[in-house]
Amino acid sequence: MTPRTSPLFATPDEAEHAFYEALEQADLAQLMEVWSDDEEIVCIHPGGPRLVGLQAVQESWQEIFANGPLPIRPLHLHTVQSMMSSVHTVVEQLVAGSGRSRQILNCHATNVYHKGPTGWRLVLHHASQAPAGFEPVPEDIPDLLH
Repeated sequence: MTPRTSPLFATPDEAEHAFYEALEQADLAQLMEVWSDDEEIVCIHPGGPRLVGLQAVQESWQEIFANGPLPIRPLHLHTVQSMMSSVHTVVEQLVAGSGRSRQILNCHATNVYHKGPTGWRLVLHHASQAPAGFEPVPEDIPDLLH
């Protein structure tokens, strides 16, 4: 892998926004800018193996992006933050198909960010399919108008 110059994410929320934006655009370069350069990073896709290291993580996303963008809407459920780390647990809503075959799939995901000399970077993304019948409750959905 070649050295990269990445944007500085001043907050873990900025890094998370860039992560989901890259997924929605299927932009591998932008996605990898969010990840830490640490070879100990970990990514677990729903039903998949634990992937450790930049190359394994990048190759997995490259394979996923071969199918096109991922229209994922993250719904923040909980954030725990300290000075140097931030753990975000979210529900990822993925829209699959279109028209009558359109489905909304839900996954539970944990994103862990560490603060370093280059700002906040993703060190772990772990997603798993939500149980059958799971629906986020309205108070879990940000900016919902009642």
